[in-house]
Amino acid sequence: MTVTSATLELESARQVLAAQPFANLVGTEITDFGDGRATLVVPIRAEIGQQFGYVHGGVLSYLADNALTFAAGTVLGANVLTGGFTITYLRPARGARLRADAVVTGATRRQAVVNCEIYAESDDGDPILCALAQGTTRTVERDLAG
Repeated sequence: MTVTSATLELESARQVLAAQPFANLVGTEITDFGDGRATLVVPIRAEIGQQFGYVHGGVLSYLADNALTFAAGTVLGANVLTGGFTITYLRPARGARLRADAVVTGATRRQAVVNCEIYAESDDGDPILCALAQGTTRTVERDLAG
């Protein structure tokens, strides 16, 4: 998929997300996007769990990675990749859904630093902060399609 504008718009971001097989597998949705921010949501179901009934840490890492990159795409454009990130797991995640809120904290023309908070949400309680991540993203000079 080629997106030609300098920065992504919400519909373009949804198309990029829909083109990711793993995002489709876990049911990721993008609910907020623009101005250095992105929010991704993943429904919690048994298939993404680990042996104790909580969401597997790999799913939390995936969500942080993708949210960081989408937030960076709002300021750097469509052709961005994660350069690296760290994640700290604070609490086990369970409930109805995960929500990752990512915010660009600094950017140049070619890279961005992004922070991400991941919450476990239920239908009847306050969101619980489960993980924090920080990462860097950078632009790439080539078409990422195929």
